[in-house]
Amino acid sequence: MAIYVVKPGDSVDTIASRTDTAVESIIWANQIEYPYRLAVGESLYLADKATARGRERPPLYSFGYAYPYISREVLRETLPALTDLYIFSYGFTMEGELVPPAGDDTWMIEEANYAGVGPVLVLTPLGADGRFNNNLVTALVSDPTVQERLIWELGRTLFRKGYRGVDIDFEYVQAADREGFAAFVGKVRSVMSLFGYQVTVALAPKTSADQAGLLYEGMDYGLLGAAADRVMLMTYEWGYTYGPPMAVAPIHMVRRVVEYAVTEIPQEKISLGIPNYGYDWPLPYVRQVTKATTLGNQEAVQTAIDHGVDIRFDALAQSPYFRYWQYGIQHEVWFEDIRSIKEKFDLIQEYGLSGAGYWQLMRFFRSNWLLMEEMFRIRKRM
Repeated sequence: MAIYVVKPGDSVDTIASRTDTAVESIIWANQIEYPYRLAVGESLYLADKATARGRERPPLYSFGYAYPYISREVLRETLPALTDLYIFSYGFTMEGELVPPAGDDTWMIEEANYAGVGPVLVLTPLGADGRFNNNLVTALVSDPTVQERLIWELGRTLFRKGYRGVDIDFEYVQAADREGFAAFVGKVRSVMSLFGYQVTVALAPKTSADQAGLLYEGMDYGLLGAAADRVMLMTYEWGYTYGPPMAVAPIHMVRRVVEYAVTEIPQEKISLGIPNYGYDWPLPYVRQVTKATTLGNQEAVQTAIDHGVDIRFDALAQSPYFRYWQYGIQHEVWFEDIRSIKEKFDLIQEYGLSGAGYWQLMRFFRSNWLLMEEMFRIRKRM
């Protein structure tokens, strides 16, 4: 395995010759489109298959979230690298009635099962406006009757549709609901385990037990880690739609979350969340005014190529970024590349975590999956 950073004057042909790698392999692994232009500073994945297959690595629990409107082609290309597919998402009412996703999830369940991948139902407290509604969480955790109704409907849906587990993704849980939320997760697990279903929970990225803020105060790592079969650390969104330009998942911040998490939760239960996207901010940034646009990692590289700018790499965040001008407006883009992904995989190995979870799988990022396969020798269910 090797990562090559494009230099001035490089082409696919010269890189192939210099690294003794097939041109076709470089183009395919890095999704380089005709006429095969490159950006200075772009990182390319070069694989030594023989060396990779000779390594002994622990198997990795690999999964990602996807909406029912994901492209069938993207899903099919991604599934071979996954253990489970998290289908986003089911909601619920104040009375505990389960609300199905806007799109049909049946075809995704069928595709996952055909590929030997476990389909997982994602449960969220999303309101009618598509935002997380912590009033729904409060209504749920404070009423045993509502919980029983929702758990019954969850079990019935898992069985009827062929799901293999449920992921509880509650965000902005109020501090007063901290223990009640963990108790609810434990109750779901105690019931679902009787039928062989796995129960996982997504955790906001805390760095200490008493971290202030609505995103964190209702998340008790110790209680939730004990209540669920597995947890995922949502270690992304430092750079986000309405925030200032910065890396989506800066490795120094991701590391702080992991360092805290392993003091509260057994490492074998922990999966590291990894973003599969970037953001494009118009400048100058104005708080509560500027809004970034989401873009895919391959799309980010193509943007740099189209505008003739070099891609840089931030040493602290270990993330790529660049700036460009369009229609008189300067933009700043932060995204993920194979170098930043490798930093996250190295962190998984360093702390003995057992999984990697992606938000989200809507865009295909082939070099990520190739790197994962070489570093972790993924255990397939095929």
